Amino acid sequence: MSLLQDKRLFLFDIDGTLAVGDTLLEGSAALLDYIDRIGGRSLFITNNSTKSGRDYVERFQRVFGLSADEDQFITSGFLTLRFLKENYADKKIFVLGTRSFVSELRSNGLNITETADSDVSCIVAAYDSELTYEKLVHASMLLQTTELPFYGTNPDLRCPADFGFIPDCGAICNLLTATTGRVPIYLGKPSRAVVDLCLERTGFSREETIVVGDRLYTDIACGINGGVDTCVLFTGEAKPSDMEDTEYPATYAFENVKELLVHCTEAL
Repeated sequence: MSLLQDKRLFLFDIDGTLAVGDTLLEGSAALLDYIDRIGGRSLFITNNSTKSGRDYVERFQRVFGLSADEDQFITSGFLTLRFLKENYADKKIFVLGTRSFVSELRSNGLNITETADSDVSCIVAAYDSELTYEKLVHASMLLQTTELPFYGTNPDLRCPADFGFIPDCGAICNLLTATTGRVPIYLGKPSRAVVDLCLERTGFSREETIVVGDRLYTDIACGINGGVDTCVLFTGEAKPSDMEDTEYPATYAFENVKELLVHCTEAL
């Protein structure tokens, strides 16, 4: 474990960590500014596959008043895209996901279908805020009538909302598992590939890097799997009581992002 003051690469979850819904949490903008001032780098590692990196750039500016570049966003959708291009570039792929996610896959040359075609090569389920029963029927049909590989973009069970939580990809996949008995392989956090990609993009060392998130089994597990320090904030899913008995113990734990900023700057 290295000191917080030595960290230069911050890998942030977004929903429940820096923001909840359309509300930027107090201290988030100041922390991002601090990281810029010390010559560091902020990347945003989100398991939300409903939006592309381009969508997030626009949202950060329009909703939060924050400037960001597209290459700062590492989404589970991007990791899924990279995996599919490496393994199914010339195959037909069934995808249960938002129009934005499906469009991004297609714009990158992948052959995507949203119906239970007989010639598909794998099944992908994403966090789908436009979920319909028809989509579930098509996915269930393929999962029960074939032995095709089944992938999920991320295992998150719920996504923070202004009033509490809404179902995330893990919950959708659990519904399909309960229906068909099939269990997906997840491609986003907590895979160490997320951390490895961020280090590759920025050139920072593992000792200079920290993962900051609100969920132990994805955010903190991702940092642990990637061999870097971690920080859990109790502004989303995780609660202080969860730290008493967890297989994913965070290096640091703070009530909110403002408290994290105080500890980062206290020795400056």
